[in-house]
Amino acid sequence: MQKPNVSKSRKWLPAGLPVMLCLCLLASIPTVTILCSNIFYTQFVFRTTTSKAGISQVQFVLPHSLRNQISDLQKKVGVLLEQLRGASAESKAVASFADQLLHIAVSLDKFAESLSGSYDSSSSGMNEVSVVDEDLSDHGESEIDQGSDTHRFNSGELHNYTALKLNRLIGKKNFLGVEAISPSVGLTCASMSSSVNHFMDYKIYRMCPDDWDIAQKVMISGCDPLPRRRCFSKTPPRFSKPLPINSSLWSQPTDTNILWSRYKCKDYSCLVSNETLGKRGFFKCSNCFDLSKRGWEISTNESTSAEFTIDEVLRLKPGEIRIGLDFSPTTGTFAALMKERNVTIASATLNLGAPFNEVIALRGLLPLYLSIGSRLPFFDSTLDIIHSTLFLDGWIGLDLLQFVLFDWDRVLRPQGLLWVDRFFCKRDDLKIYLNEFSRLHYKKLLWRIVPKTDRSEDELYISAVLEKPLRS
Repeated sequence: MQKPNVSKSRKWLPAGLPVMLCLCLLASIPTVTILCSNIFYTQFVFRTTTSKAGISQVQFVLPHSLRNQISDLQKKVGVLLEQLRGASAESKAVASFADQLLHIAVSLDKFAESLSGSYDSSSSGMNEVSVVDEDLSDHGESEIDQGSDTHRFNSGELHNYTALKLNRLIGKKNFLGVEAISPSVGLTCASMSSSVNHFMDYKIYRMCPDDWDIAQKVMISGCDPLPRRRCFSKTPPRFSKPLPINSSLWSQPTDTNILWSRYKCKDYSCLVSNETLGKRGFFKCSNCFDLSKRGWEISTNESTSAEFTIDEVLRLKPGEIRIGLDFSPTTGTFAALMKERNVTIASATLNLGAPFNEVIALRGLLPLYLSIGSRLPFFDSTLDIIHSTLFLDGWIGLDLLQFVLFDWDRVLRPQGLLWVDRFFCKRDDLKIYLNEFSRLHYKKLLWRIVPKTDRSEDELYISAVLEKPLRS
């Protein structure tokens, strides 16, 4: 009579779970043996430190390879936990077994920390590097396994970042409803492992490398989001306090408030001088750093001008436009003009060879450092207006354009405004781009198509202010 009950209880566990559990336990045996045995392991690292009292102490550093083994065990336990949580159990046996697995993962983490010595509070201050987290890997190691297309990361700090982060209260879910957090990196990071390893090659609790240009190159290529880093960002050596908001909007930022080391220009005058045209390091918006309103003092002749004025657009929704996004190569002039009209605009742009984001912030505006391939960090149906100019043009492929437009649609509130400002393309491509905009089924409030005359190519400007429909 007992045998049927036993067989039934086994069916409560997901298929293949015993096999996976055995593999985890078997993998843990050599790790525990190595760590706990008295045999000297040649890859262990011992360091001698001297405390303030003059006493020498020996600190034990866990080898990077063993930390990886423990991290792998934690990940396997995490997979088992996910399968158990998703299992359709008829009793509390599955939940109890899952809690036991969670205890195992926590114990492994504490075991690694205890062997590594963690921090030595008597001899280390906040500015000291933790010997536990110091990267002991060989950065010169090949990033691709021989005979395999598998890309792998060599950076110990990257492994530390991506390892499963368990909650401090064992077996308790935090306010997000999970027992642990899995930090994420972009999908393409795996195929750019050499660059990502270089980005993560730093000493924790020390100054970060001055390498924003490398990070941006990786971001644009699809490794977005980047992993977080545990180092301190550099500041200009002679940084001065910013100007008050009533004067910062239209004042040229002070040179000393920008780190110029990674730019072709080394001062602000270089960014605006006609003598440096073509040598500034940026090209997309040649007059971006001219912080004046002249660029918006435009003709409204419908036969020649592709632009609408801000007041013309705001009159479409009097009193309704309060918050929005400008997705353009910009130093914040559109946001500054809107601020004067009591509208808050976040300016999403990259540092396209010049300090775009720094200047936006120094003007007292909100920079949003974001690549074109990223999902907007706004909740659904929250923005009153999205404006974009001189960015999404005829270079963009239709598949990417669709994802961008539908993400804009996601964050726009019902009856919010999409302001497409001077989108240009070749005349032969006009129909296919207009078709992509029409897929949104937005109402045309303002619409204009005029020839683009600054080049000999047969190109057109499209400008439109579109209203998002109410959808049920």
